[in-house]
Amino acid sequence: MSQKAKIAVIGDQNSIMIFKVLGFSVFPVEECEDIGKQIKELERNKFSIIYITENIAAGIETIIDEYKDKSFPAIIPIPNKNGALGIGKRGIEENIEKAVGADIF
Repeated sequence: MSQKAKIAVIGDQNSIMIFKVLGFSVFPVEECEDIGKQIKELERNKFSIIYITENIAAGIETIIDEYKDKSFPAIIPIPNKNGALGIGKRGIEENIEKAVGADIF
Protein backbone atom coordinates (compact mmCIF):
# COMPACT_ATOMS: atom_id res chain seq x y z
CA MET A 1 0.00 0.00 0.00
CA SER A 2 1.45 3.38 -0.96
CA GLN A 3 1.68 6.14 1.59
CA LYS A 4 0.51 9.68 0.82
CA ALA A 5 3.15 12.40 0.92
CA LYS A 6 2.66 14.90 3.71
CA ILE A 7 2.72 18.47 2.42
CA ALA A 8 3.03 21.62 4.51
CA VAL A 9 2.60 25.27 3.59
CA ILE A 10 4.20 28.06 5.65
CA GLY A 11 3.44 31.74 5.17
CA ASP A 12 1.13 34.59 6.01
CA GLN A 13 -2.40 33.46 6.77
CA ASN A 14 -4.09 35.27 3.88
CA SER A 15 -1.77 33.63 1.35
CA ILE A 16 -1.87 30.03 2.56
CA MET A 17 -5.36 29.25 3.85
CA ILE A 18 -6.53 28.18 0.37
CA PHE A 19 -4.05 25.28 0.61
CA LYS A 20 -5.95 23.92 3.62
CA VAL A 21 -8.93 23.31 1.32
CA LEU A 22 -6.62 21.20 -0.86
CA GLY A 23 -5.73 19.01 2.12
CA PHE A 24 -2.30 20.47 2.88
CA SER A 25 -1.22 21.22 6.44
CA VAL A 26 -0.91 24.99 6.84
CA PHE A 27 1.27 26.87 9.30
CA PRO A 28 0.52 30.60 9.34
CA VAL A 29 3.39 32.89 10.38
CA GLU A 30 3.98 36.60 10.05
CA GLU A 31 7.70 36.76 10.89
CA CYS A 32 10.74 34.57 10.30
CA GLU A 33 11.38 33.93 13.99
CA ASP A 34 11.34 30.25 14.93
CA ILE A 35 10.75 29.09 11.34
CA GLY A 36 13.89 26.96 11.61
CA LYS A 37 12.34 25.13 14.55
CA GLN A 38 9.08 24.72 12.59
CA ILE A 39 10.92 23.22 9.61
CA LYS A 40 12.87 20.82 11.86
CA GLU A 41 9.57 19.73 13.43
CA LEU A 42 8.03 19.15 10.00
CA GLU A 43 11.09 17.11 9.02
CA ARG A 44 10.73 14.99 12.18
CA ASN A 45 7.07 14.44 11.32
CA LYS A 46 8.02 13.11 7.87
CA PHE A 47 6.69 15.94 5.70
CA SER A 48 7.97 15.41 2.16
CA ILE A 49 7.29 18.87 0.76
CA ILE A 50 7.25 22.25 2.44
CA TYR A 51 5.94 25.16 0.40
CA ILE A 52 6.98 28.48 1.91
CA THR A 53 5.93 31.91 0.74
CA GLU A 54 8.76 33.88 -0.84
CA ASN A 55 8.50 36.79 1.59
CA ILE A 56 9.19 34.38 4.48
CA ALA A 57 11.80 32.40 2.51
CA ALA A 58 13.75 35.62 1.86
CA GLY A 59 14.40 35.90 5.59
CA ILE A 60 15.57 32.32 6.13
CA GLU A 61 17.79 31.58 3.13
CA THR A 62 20.53 30.02 5.29
CA ILE A 63 18.01 27.57 6.77
CA ILE A 64 16.69 26.68 3.32
CA ASP A 65 20.27 26.17 2.09
CA GLU A 66 20.73 23.46 4.76
CA TYR A 67 18.06 21.38 2.97
CA LYS A 68 19.19 21.86 -0.64
CA ASP A 69 21.22 18.65 -0.70
CA LYS A 70 18.66 16.57 1.20
CA SER A 71 15.98 14.55 -0.56
CA PHE A 72 13.35 15.33 2.05
CA PRO A 73 11.81 17.63 2.87
CA ALA A 74 11.88 19.57 -0.37
CA ILE A 75 11.47 23.25 0.49
CA ILE A 76 9.85 25.14 -2.36
CA PRO A 77 9.32 28.93 -2.31
CA ILE A 78 5.97 30.09 -3.70
CA PRO A 79 4.55 33.58 -4.29
CA ASN A 80 2.32 35.07 -1.63
CA LYS A 81 -0.93 36.95 -2.20
CA ASN A 82 1.05 40.04 -3.27
CA GLY A 83 2.90 38.28 -6.08
CA ALA A 84 6.31 36.78 -6.76
CA LEU A 85 9.70 38.06 -5.61
CA GLY A 86 11.58 35.78 -8.02
CA ILE A 87 13.17 33.60 -5.32
CA GLY A 88 11.55 30.38 -6.55
CA LYS A 89 12.46 31.14 -10.17
CA ARG A 90 16.10 31.84 -9.22
CA GLY A 91 16.26 28.50 -7.41
CA ILE A 92 15.00 26.65 -10.48
CA GLU A 93 17.48 28.50 -12.70
CA GLU A 94 20.36 27.60 -10.34
CA ASN A 95 19.36 23.92 -10.36
CA ILE A 96 19.14 23.85 -14.17
CA GLU A 97 22.52 25.56 -14.45
CA LYS A 98 23.99 22.98 -12.05
CA ALA A 99 22.50 20.10 -14.08
CA VAL A 100 23.34 21.46 -17.54
CA GLY A 101 26.61 23.17 -16.67
CA ALA A 102 25.64 26.53 -18.17
CA ASP A 103 23.07 29.27 -17.79
CA ILE A 104 20.60 28.50 -20.57
CA PHE A 105 18.34 31.41 -19.70
